[in-house]
Amino acid sequence: MTLTVVHLLRHGEVHNPTKILYGRLPGFRLSTLGERMAETVAKSLAGRDITYLVSSPLERAVQTATPSAAEFGLPIAVDERLIESANWFEGRSVKLSDPRAWPRVLNPFRPSWGEPYREIAARMELALHAARDAARGHEALCVSHQLPIWTLRLALSGQRLWGDPRKRQCNLASLTSFRFEDDALIGIDYTEPAAHLGPGVGLGA
Repeated sequence: MTLTVVHLLRHGEVHNPTKILYGRLPGFRLSTLGERMAETVAKSLAGRDITYLVSSPLERAVQTATPSAAEFGLPIAVDERLIESANWFEGRSVKLSDPRAWPRVLNPFRPSWGEPYREIAARMELALHAARDAARGHEALCVSHQLPIWTLRLALSGQRLWGDPRKRQCNLASLTSFRFEDDALIGIDYTEPAAHLGPGVGLGA
């Protein structure tokens, strides 16, 4: 059996003073705290057998990957499938009291405000398997976003894909690690190496 581990890292805190849901919008960089989170994660991974590093194309994710790239002497590959989920509320503050938002929140199971959960899970699983194959016998680090990582974890755990966003176990700069024997998933682990720095604030993931 060949053991491979793929770590999915949620990016660090973003500078978002107006507290909008920034989604896939350009120009949203890590805050000073977010940069510290990224550096802390890289240090926590020192000594691991990481041979492949890949990121969502969004700036905050590539920034989060950068300290780990320096730690392991690796280039940062980009996989579009790791990107944040599409969302109608992008660029807005989420205000459900606004009547214009009501048609967008009628179906929380799909969801009606953005990219369907099943589509998120499908593309994330393809990205996960690509990273597993690229690092076979070693470890891979993939930088992504809260909802895609959490949706993938639910899908591969056989759980329903919808739920209360406040109950997601995928905090800023957290690691959700998928362990494989050959191509078979044998376990999922979760750690928060930067938790001591604080939870961070703002909307978006």
